[in-house]
Parts: sequence; C-alpha cells; structure tokens
Amino acid sequence: MSYYNQHAQEFFDGTINVEMDSLYREFLPLVRKGGNILDAGCGSGRDSKAFKEQGFQIHAIDASAELAQLAEELIEQPVQIATFQDFESEKRFDAIWACASLLHVPFDELPHAFLNLSKSLKNNGVFYCSFKYGNDEVERNGRKFTNLDESLLKSVLSDTPLIIKTTWQTGDLREGRESEKWLNAILLKESS
Repeated sequence: MSYYNQHAQEFFDGTINVEMDSLYREFLPLVRKGGNILDAGCGSGRDSKAFKEQGFQIHAIDASAELAQLAEELIEQPVQIATFQDFESEKRFDAIWACASLLHVPFDELPHAFLNLSKSLKNNGVFYCSFKYGNDEVERNGRKFTNLDESLLKSVLSDTPLIIKTTWQTGDLREGRESEKWLNAILLKESS
C-alpha cells in the first residue's frame, strides 16, 4: 500500500473523473433500491459518491490511509482502513463493489480475500469485481497486479459461496488506455 500512500493525490486526480456509467448499468439494477453497498477498495471514492447520489447506503473501505482520507473528504463520511483479508463488519451488505481493487491481492491470497468479503454479503447478494485480463502476476511502477481470465476466476472462487453470474471484457475506461483489456464479473452469493 506504500505506493498508494505516496501517490494518493496523483491516483485520486487520475481516477476521480473516469466515466463509469457503462459498469454502473451492469451492476446497480441488480441491487435493491436504497440497498447497502460495500465499496471494497474505494480508492478516490468516485464510485461511493456516485452510488450515494443514486440513493444507496455506502460503506467504503481502502487499505491506503492516505487515499481513505481523500475519499472521506469527497463522500463526506468515514472510510474504514482495512485490507480485504482483514475486513470485518457487523453489517450485511446487499452488494459488494470491488472495481480494479482485488487485482492487488497476490494470487494465492485471492481465495481467502473473496471468502472473507463474502461473509459480509447477504445471501443472493451481488458482487462486482474487475481484473486486468490475463493469467499472471506482474509488477509495474512499484505495484503488483494479479491478472485473471475466466478460468482462473472460476478456480479462485471454487471454495467460496460465490458463483459467476456473468463475465465480460472491456477496454480500460481511462483516456489513452483503451487497448488495455479488463475482465469484469458479476458474482452471486449462493444461499447457505
């Protein structure tokens, strides 16, 4: 997380105005009106702000204290500082939004991260996540990324109550990076 603590403002500035409507259109219709959404790895707070403006209840978390502080100012509510592996909450959420955030978890820790987050998700709850498309772990500019394709995602989820509802690929939504491919997935938590 040291990268995000050191580059919080730069990351905030580079992501805050990215147009996300195409992804929101896939996710939000699956969440009950006014429902509780966990923004897991909220970054700049951009998505939390958009969800709040549409009447959803938000609980935002991020592992970077510096980014959490910037997000708090934007969304005007506290952001919990926690990793996906350590996150705990008494709340049960209708949905989890993990946009370009779980990709920083090492591959061998991803099953635990998904399992831990799913504990806070209501039965039949919706879980959106996205990863750079691929099947490897890479390091770029001091940040580590776990890239997934459809079969790797399926294997990561095999010991969790999460099932894949749908997957699709998109280009990067940031200007000038459209050629970078992303795997998007909507998962559902099976009733136990």
